[in-house]
Amino acid sequence: MDFDLSEEQRILKETVREFAAREILPVASSLEKEGRFPREILARLADLGILGMVIPEEYGGAGFGAVSSALVLEEIAAACASTAVTVSVHNTAAAGPIVKFGSASQKRRFLPPMAAGRVLGGFALSEPSAGSDAAGIRTRAVRKGDRYLLNGSKSWITNVHEGGLFVLMAVTDPAGGSRGISAFLVEASTRGFSFGKDEDKLGLRASLTGEIVLADCEVPAENLLGEEGMGLRIALATLDAGRIGIAAQAIGIARAAFDAALSHARKREAFGGPLTKLQAIQNKIADMAVQIDAARLLTHRAAWLAESGARSFTREASEAKLYATEMGNRVCYEALQIHGGYGYSREYAVERYVRDVRVTTLYEGTSEIQRMVIARRLTSAA
Repeated sequence: MDFDLSEEQRILKETVREFAAREILPVASSLEKEGRFPREILARLADLGILGMVIPEEYGGAGFGAVSSALVLEEIAAACASTAVTVSVHNTAAAGPIVKFGSASQKRRFLPPMAAGRVLGGFALSEPSAGSDAAGIRTRAVRKGDRYLLNGSKSWITNVHEGGLFVLMAVTDPAGGSRGISAFLVEASTRGFSFGKDEDKLGLRASLTGEIVLADCEVPAENLLGEEGMGLRIALATLDAGRIGIAAQAIGIARAAFDAALSHARKREAFGGPLTKLQAIQNKIADMAVQIDAARLLTHRAAWLAESGARSFTREASEAKLYATEMGNRVCYEALQIHGGYGYSREYAVERYVRDVRVTTLYEGTSEIQRMVIARRLTSAA
């Protein structure tokens, strides 16, 4: 088993790390404090091919595999988690389903502008009454000749206002249960489509999150993704890939918090020497480092399985997401603890890491849902 990155992956990792340190990190704090969407950064990331990293080269993308994508997201998240989630959703949750399930004409139409960063994508599954229970959505899509009329609302949607294209789930057959859900490619310019309430969030404040409202939204029939009734299958496949991305984001945030804590512990003196001389602090530092490494290995294993196509990676993606996000919360907590009172001040980035990492155990499947997925896979195989 080879744990080394390829030369191409090492170059990619260093390129993105250097870009993040130079272009993203210096403005991350101000973006967060102002709740300002990182448009300029996204434009430069598009020039690097990052907004098309999961899109095949024939459509103008970079054609990265899942491991390379995880490397990119970790590096961006270590500098700015808000930017990372924006990039992740655009790639994994919006472009990814089109790559995997889209028709040839849909790929030709939608993927090139997404790869170039001219169109930002989003994923619309959750509703006010349906989050973890994806099969419980109520948004309706009714076929009317050469189009569908969509009515309903979506909540907790990333990239609202800035997004131009959303992979959106709606019920086409109310009697079909989970097999009555279909997926649509819905452009924000479509008549009957509007953005509703914005969320005032604890963290990720430079990432836009809010509501989509559909009132007789007229979606052309050719924008049906896959076939009618495939919506839940498309959603679950998308979530599998997205969970690897969230794991990578959590690792990036945790790594930034760890680096900040280690730097502080080396400089801060107590009881006649630096904090690093105290066994209690040494134990924290060791545990944090081990947990970050373990999470990265789980995540890269899931990513390798995803790009190898060898078999299902649902369980491994959930394991990576579960462990990495809970690890991220533990590590960020300990990083703040090592900072002492300084960690509670907005003058130090560690308090931002604590707030940003918190949501990673919630979106794209809570930790409780991940445990359910893992358990079901294990017990059904018995």
